[in-house]
Amino acid sequence: MTPEDLRERDDRYRRVRDAMGEQGLDVLLAFAPGWRRENVRYLTDAPVKGSVALALLPASGDPCAFTVRHADAAAITAAGWVTDCTTIALPEDTELTGRLRDLAPRRLGVAHLELLPAFLDDALRKALPGTEIVSATALMDGVRLVKSDWELARMRRSAEVCEAGWRAFVDVLEPGLPEYRIVAEVEAEIKRRGAEDNFMLIASGGDEVRGMTPPGPRLLEDGDMVRTELTPQMDGYWLQICRSAVVGTPSDGQRRSFDLFNESVEAGLSVVRPGVTAHEVAKAQNDVFRKYGYGEYCTSQYTRVRGHGHGLHLDETPIIEGNETVLPEGAVFIIHPNTYTPLAGYHVLGDPVTVTATGPEILIGTERKLFSTAEEGAS
Repeated sequence: MTPEDLRERDDRYRRVRDAMGEQGLDVLLAFAPGWRRENVRYLTDAPVKGSVALALLPASGDPCAFTVRHADAAAITAAGWVTDCTTIALPEDTELTGRLRDLAPRRLGVAHLELLPAFLDDALRKALPGTEIVSATALMDGVRLVKSDWELARMRRSAEVCEAGWRAFVDVLEPGLPEYRIVAEVEAEIKRRGAEDNFMLIASGGDEVRGMTPPGPRLLEDGDMVRTELTPQMDGYWLQICRSAVVGTPSDGQRRSFDLFNESVEAGLSVVRPGVTAHEVAKAQNDVFRKYGYGEYCTSQYTRVRGHGHGLHLDETPIIEGNETVLPEGAVFIIHPNTYTPLAGYHVLGDPVTVTATGPEILIGTERKLFSTAEEGAS
């Protein structure tokens, strides 16, 4: 580890332990199933790949980790944050429960307790009959919400890959190209730049498009609007860019749709400050749609969220009306009012931001405009 890595690790453990103290936890156990590994990575800085991994942080003393995959154990110890890592064989394993029994916690917090398999939940309760076992998912969500300068440096690298991926996306658009070829070009570019993973949805067509899916064999046609959410993962951290481009020359409806969505993004950006709530950011975006008579398209019938948090998980706190989560300085999230309207079908537009003392800092440099192959080719 570099001195910066060491300071980051120690600061994380201090923040987690402060939160544990506020909730009366003696031990925190982070559980990582195959699709929610963010908390184990937060405590180990290791890219685990197996179906189960766990990191254990006592209120005092050294952390330890457990995994079902030998390669993950090697990755955890190589990262250097946690040097005590044991490979376990579930469901018969007694290493984890034995370690917990030795610690004898009065109150154990389990991050992602809600996802814990029944056999593992039963094993913990049998091994710790006198221990109160509670969820620590919200605790870890709260700690991870504020990004350090060390984390923001990694996310800025993700931003550079977002921009490169979008350039690759636009560069290949032409009539007759299948959707899966577009994604293949993007994947090749971002993996060349070191991306660990990429979550990407796409949709092509006209005003009949109601949402996005994984790529299919559909061939692009002149006049299509091609929409995407492109979300590469670099050094553990996910960041997203949302853009739409037209094959050929944009129609009047497509231009009017862009203007509506861009005004909505600007409205969301205008309220970002330390202490703003997710509800307030969502409402600012939705109010633009309501002003022009498109309020119904902000409902769950047509869309899901008006953005979401970014970090070690790609889809963190939702930016929706009714979510009163406070977004402090250092929080990172994307503002995207993606939804369907009859103007041009489903439209995708959004920028990732971090909350600073003076307002939002947009993390990508890609221009927010309605891209078109006619204009890009001419330039």
